[in-house]
Amino acid sequence: MPTPPRKQTRLPRAQRHAQLLGVAHDVFAKRGYHAASMDDIANAAGVSKPVLYQHFPGKRELYLELLDSELDRLLATITDAVRIPTENRDRVAATIGTFFEMVAQDALAHRLVFSSDLANDPEVSQRIAAFQTSVAEEIGAVIEAQAGLPHASAVLLGHALGGAAQSAAAHWQTSPDPDQETASSLVSRLAWRGIGGFPQADTAN
Repeated sequence: MPTPPRKQTRLPRAQRHAQLLGVAHDVFAKRGYHAASMDDIANAAGVSKPVLYQHFPGKRELYLELLDSELDRLLATITDAVRIPTENRDRVAATIGTFFEMVAQDALAHRLVFSSDLANDPEVSQRIAAFQTSVAEEIGAVIEAQAGLPHASAVLLGHALGGAAQSAAAHWQTSPDPDQETASSLVSRLAWRGIGGFPQADTAN
């Protein structure tokens, strides 16, 4: 006998929208943008394709909304880490730890954001670049306060530190040895020793 179709559970629109984004997150991260289809996402979510299209005009729009959501979430976490009311050394450590925590707790999100097969798309690359600039500005503010460097120089170093943290975390994901805490601490110590090589500003913590 043929398997009867699954009965769709009716959800409030906002809840359904969030559910579809969550399912799409997993499908895109596991299969990549080009290999994933709207059929795949609808089937994984247990809805019909027309229901999916009620929320998203197409696969590209769905992917971009999901990317925006992930970037906003990660930037908010990094911003909180940078702005914690403590010493600059601890802010740098917390910021670097955020990248390692993302890899450890949500490797699919990290893959979706930083290893997308749509990375060369202008709208995607623009979003990633804007995110990296925002991170560099946040980290640069700490460096500027600590080392008394000109703003542009501090932001340049912010780009370098943020990129190094993301790259190190991505490498650690493929070979998680040493453990997360040790790996994050090693990168943080390297970063802080580099910042400490500049004369300390009078206003630094």
